[in-house]
Amino acid sequence: MSIKVYCIGDLMLDIVARIPTTPRDLHLGNDTRTIISTHGGGAGGNVASWLAVLGNDVTMVGRIGNDAAGSAITAEFDALGISYGEIVKDDLHTGVVICLVDPSGERTMLADNGANAGLTISDLPSLQNVDAIYLTGYAPLAPLSRQGVLEMVGAINAQHIPIVFDPATVGGMQGVPVEEILSWCALMDTVIMNEEEAIYLSGLSDLEAALNFFVENTPRAIIKRGSAGAIGLERGGQIISIAARTTAVVDTTGAGDAFAAGFIDAFTGGRDFSYAMERATAVAGHCVAIVGARGRVGTQI
Repeated sequence: MSIKVYCIGDLMLDIVARIPTTPRDLHLGNDTRTIISTHGGGAGGNVASWLAVLGNDVTMVGRIGNDAAGSAITAEFDALGISYGEIVKDDLHTGVVICLVDPSGERTMLADNGANAGLTISDLPSLQNVDAIYLTGYAPLAPLSRQGVLEMVGAINAQHIPIVFDPATVGGMQGVPVEEILSWCALMDTVIMNEEEAIYLSGLSDLEAALNFFVENTPRAIIKRGSAGAIGLERGGQIISIAARTTAVVDTTGAGDAFAAGFIDAFTGGRDFSYAMERATAVAGHCVAIVGARGRVGTQI
């Protein structure tokens, strides 16, 4: 069943360099031969792409510049059938991420937020017939976007539309008080984190205790554990543990975004929490088997 989803957040052009060693062992000040490719990126755009690959009606709420990087992003959205409205801003430049991927598939990212900063409530289209919202933490974490994004959240909550929230990396959360980020989590229907993020926000190293901490304020929480799979909890339920899908890891970039898309697709489509976590893990497994963070036209899941 197709669902209508808005994805609110960052849009980036990813420059992916598959380096032959770890970043710390690069020949600084000299040349290193590598394989470089460009891909659409940004958590919001990545989730939108995977949701579109899964056959849903998707609208991207974000900002890009009127430049070559922005044109590459809109061309990719056009191919996938993703709507994006008036996201091009003539006086800004598109956000860019340089992503170094080592032989194990681990990635190190250098980011320029570009046009992503400055979202306002006016960027939110009509919420009529919208089934779910995905919100990346990078949007409210940006000081220039925070007020506008929280106003969006208020409008969405007033329409009783569920929001799936990924609070972003621990590095991205630095500079904003944990208590403030937790107050955002309390406004969401589902919070999806990785282990490091869950420990940082809850202050608890025991992941099951962390899940119980989060569902005191939000109906459900999920902690992604990479190759160890994921665990999740709905308020009033039992902790669910899902194993990761066995696959050859090529590039872990965007795996968490693919996970979120798989969860939204299944859970909003009427499947139960356990099945939705299984689906999320399966979509993430497809993501780590390719270079880049996004599904493409013809991607089969």
